Amino acid sequence: MSWNPTHNPECPNSSADSIETLIIPRARDLGGFEVRRALPAPERQMVGPFIFFDQMGPAEFITEGGIDVRPHPHIGLGTVTYLYDGEFEHRDSLGTHQMIYPGEVNWMVAGKGVTHSERTSAETRAKRNRLFGIQTWIALPKDSEDMAPDFEHHKNAALPELQDTGVQAKLILGSAYGKSSPVTMQSETFYVDVILSPGAHFPLPDDQEDRGIYVTEGSVEIAGDVFEAGQMMVFRPGDKISVRAGEKGARLMALGGATLSEERYIWWNFVSSSRDRIEDAKESWKAADWADGPFKLPPGDDAEHIPITPELEQTLPSSKAEPSA
Repeated sequence: MSWNPTHNPECPNSSADSIETLIIPRARDLGGFEVRRALPAPERQMVGPFIFFDQMGPAEFITEGGIDVRPHPHIGLGTVTYLYDGEFEHRDSLGTHQMIYPGEVNWMVAGKGVTHSERTSAETRAKRNRLFGIQTWIALPKDSEDMAPDFEHHKNAALPELQDTGVQAKLILGSAYGKSSPVTMQSETFYVDVILSPGAHFPLPDDQEDRGIYVTEGSVEIAGDVFEAGQMMVFRPGDKISVRAGEKGARLMALGGATLSEERYIWWNFVSSSRDRIEDAKESWKAADWADGPFKLPPGDDAEHIPITPELEQTLPSSKAEPSA
């Protein structure tokens, strides 16, 4: 597919019937900080390999304010942190200590097991600060679920850019429009940060099995219907799709890729094709054997961790519902 969304005479006219699922995220107030969860949803668990999608903020913190996501475990997935505004200080059990700033990518592959934390740094807490971004998980293919954990960080300048009249886009993960991100992927994926001027058109790649968009700012029009910020649309495979920015422009995340061959169970921070594997991870985390067990705490952030509460323990791994926490 050529990258020429505004001047291509064959730019598709989307049909409203092309929208397979419309998702209105659930908003959760975490004490002055709002999170909107689009995936997993009752209507749909995944878009391609994307199994979790959270919008963080936008939020503004006064002096000494910020976010503290204490050390917690993952299996069977890769995590992506992508910020529009603010910063995070990332530490993990691999020994990684990495700051992440807007437009950069933290790609942490949990595989058989990893622990990490994300916090607002002490330097940033010393002044008024903001946070706005997207966190998502990508389920690993079955033959990669128990791979060794890994971590990559890529600066803003390393990500391919796609530009045309009224369109600025950045390829975060995977391949699309003849470009490829430097991030190492385990399955066919695309993930694009798109900024549209008022009235600008943006076509989704037509060579991807599963495709969706999430509007973070402004609005878009599809076949005469308007969709505002905070909505996710998932499209039917094979249809040619183009979105048009509203009168104030738009910012959106385009995402998708190949669907997985097996269903995935999700419980708390664990994803797997096996319920038993999730049970094993649960028991290992409860045992808190940081010296000899499969989970370690991040060096430099090992004084506390997020426990499994009695309420959480009563829930079961699901292939349909939202995560338990």
